[in-house]
Amino acid sequence: MAEKPSVLIIGGLGYIGRFLAQHIHKNNLASDVRIVDKVLPQLAWLPSEFEEACAGAKFVQADASREQSLPRIFDRADGKQFDYVFNCGGETRYSQEDEVYKLRSFDLSLNVGREAAKRGVKCFVELSTGMVYKPDSAPSKEQDKLKPWSKIAVFKLQAEEELAKIDGLNLVIVRLAHVYGPYASQWVATALCMARVYKALESEMKWLWTKDLRQNTVHIDDVSRALWAITGWYTAGKVKWDDAKMGKVPTFNVVDKGVTTQGTMADIIGEVFGISTGFQGSLISTFAKLNLDSVVDDVNDELLGPWADLLAEAGITRPGPLTPFMEKELLKDTDLSMDGSRLEEVVGFTYEKPKISKELVEEVIESYKKMKWWP
Repeated sequence: MAEKPSVLIIGGLGYIGRFLAQHIHKNNLASDVRIVDKVLPQLAWLPSEFEEACAGAKFVQADASREQSLPRIFDRADGKQFDYVFNCGGETRYSQEDEVYKLRSFDLSLNVGREAAKRGVKCFVELSTGMVYKPDSAPSKEQDKLKPWSKIAVFKLQAEEELAKIDGLNLVIVRLAHVYGPYASQWVATALCMARVYKALESEMKWLWTKDLRQNTVHIDDVSRALWAITGWYTAGKVKWDDAKMGKVPTFNVVDKGVTTQGTMADIIGEVFGISTGFQGSLISTFAKLNLDSVVDDVNDELLGPWADLLAEAGITRPGPLTPFMEKELLKDTDLSMDGSRLEEVVGFTYEKPKISKELVEEVIESYKKMKWWP
């Protein structure tokens, strides 16, 4: 029996990092795991079931964007190197200044990538986003046209390109759709908080653009499984990978098979909350396209007050990371449309949650209730 791999997770208290750590812990997949994050576990809204996997002796507090942190992050007592490094770090908030993304995403990736190459890490996994593709309703494959449409994606793509130039780095790039699941605090969370307010206001929830706008998704459990499957595949010799046809750096889309659209989400939310949902006509959508800033401000003004009231009525004093605040970057009429077949064909991966459903969304809300985040 070969020794199990040792694992370093950068940004290990973030949403994906913590679920990956828990997946490894629960299934006893690694000989050693180190979780690195600039935030302490006590301040990371960490649900109790993650404490064993993410906190205690496994945890090292460090800022991976700073070069002087690298020895603390990578050095081990036995002098050996980590086998797998997962870079789940980087800035995940929208609408920040360019400098923030450069430092916290781009510089961080390059910093840990260079160090991983220097130390001969067997597999370095860089998490990226499907927002790097040119928006198109037809699903983008890994080698399709790139035209990033969020700031996060602009800097993630730069990181992908620079990491690919590092000699000796055993690099894999993973581009993710919208990740949802228990405790999620982005994308799906915003829609659910908005729906909760519309329910309280007894009004219809209307989306901009059309029901066909692609908003592809993937469940967090499948993301954790996929990340682990990819490292195993890579270190076992990259079977079925063809450099000439597929490129030098193995790159995989991780996206479920449900072809999630705004219409899918509207139907599910309507069912879960018992509210009527619909779409603004083309007139309002055209106006919104030209005046996106003011439209977003209006929606946020309309929702934030009632949301605060709901929290107060429910006696929630520490509301956690949830908010109905709508990010302008996420309200563009851009398709997030990805083809995930390469992961299945090359790595042999199977999705356990192939499409988003009413039940899976209800599970997300239940997790919020458990944390006392949900009014």
